[in-house]
Amino acid sequence: MSRTSFVIMYAGCPVLCQSKLQTEISLFTAEAEYIALSSAMREVIPFMDLLEELAKVFPLHMPCPEVHCQVFEDNQSCISIAKSYKFSPRTKHIALKYHHFRKFVQDGRLVLKSIGTAE
Repeated sequence: MSRTSFVIMYAGCPVLCQSKLQTEISLFTAEAEYIALSSAMREVIPFMDLLEELAKVFPLHMPCPEVHCQVFEDNQSCISIAKSYKFSPRTKHIALKYHHFRKFVQDGRLVLKSIGTAE
């Protein structure tokens, strides 16, 4: 069993943190990381939508009105799966329920960045 854990930060402050065991057994490390990334995105995307709604209600004069999010991931394979436009034979076994955030990555609203495991 793999463990999913993440911290969502806004303006340098932690907003949400979570750590839990994954309910499915992953065949590869990249799959476990991708499931963890998908779990984090299920929390991040509604938070981004909330920020967009707040910006409409409380107009702030910001240079960039578009809300986007930087996501740090330590697994290169996971990043390439998320950025891919199509499914490959090696990743087609990953359930479709985990791919819900790919459109946000392709639109540039979610920016995936590589980070070292120790960081």
